[in-house]
Amino acid sequence: MSFLLLNAILLLAIFILLIFLSWIWPPDSPWAPWWKTSKKTARAMCELANLTKEDVIYELGSGDGTSLIIAAKEFGAQCVGIEIDPLRYFISTLMIRIIRVSDKVTIKRKNFFDEDLSKATVVYAYLVPKALNKLLPKFKSELKPGTRIVSYRYEINLSQENLDAKYQLRLYVI
Repeated sequence: MSFLLLNAILLLAIFILLIFLSWIWPPDSPWAPWWKTSKKTARAMCELANLTKEDVIYELGSGDGTSLIIAAKEFGAQCVGIEIDPLRYFISTLMIRIIRVSDKVTIKRKNFFDEDLSKATVVYAYLVPKALNKLLPKFKSELKPGTRIVSYRYEINLSQENLDAKYQLRLYVI
């Protein structure tokens, strides 16, 4: 019994350390930390992109689904989240069912580099610079002219259309 308790405590300690590490995650790391987008930032993202019920928003690395839930519930957009992490995928799927927006939000447990983004009218990304730079050719080849990209915190090597300095959001248009 004490062996199981010790393992549970060790696992909890590792989990807590990983959360703390994600707060100071180096921006040039190729790995994605567990960063969360607040509801206020998600609303600001939707407003910056002029999101409407006609839009199809893709979130790359959708985490717990907060941004997609706000986009669907408050702006009426159709939403697709792409999340590779099984725990985040499970949490977001559960939240979408609890909040009852499954008719507007789909979460795919996939790698966003392998997904076709051509149906998106808006792409939202809270990703580290290495991932954003790696996505740039994909954006240019798959996204239609007029597609809006909103990046939280980090710049993309595209011509920036607008900036929300308060929420550190950058808007780009293909």
